Amino acid sequence: MKPRSTVPAPELKDQTDVIKALAALAHDSRLSLMRHLIQAGPDGVGAGQLAAFAKIGATTASAQLLVLANAGLVRSTRTGRQVVYCANYEALRGIMAFLLHDCCGSRKEICTGLVADLAAAAGP
Repeated sequence: MKPRSTVPAPELKDQTDVIKALAALAHDSRLSLMRHLIQAGPDGVGAGQLAAFAKIGATTASAQLLVLANAGLVRSTRTGRQVVYCANYEALRGIMAFLLHDCCGSRKEICTGLVADLAAAAGP
């Protein structure tokens, strides 16, 4: 059976979209789910595995993931009965770019450490 997307991910276009995305992350379970999806990579994680990881029920996990999806932070793909969620890396980059736009009053030395930290976290 061919996978199909179940929830289209909206693009982050302006400050209102970024606020919606940050509000979605301002919850313990949702932030944990998001971090797990980021770490999982583009192949994503099944809904049941996410619920087990977060130690929450499937219905609660589904509701939390829907909030993240509506904020444009995650995408889901359904294959038969299986739903797999993955981080929307484009949206995450968009949030970071929005937050760091015109960073540090054009004082590049302030952001140099952040860029180095991000590069180190990404690994070789």
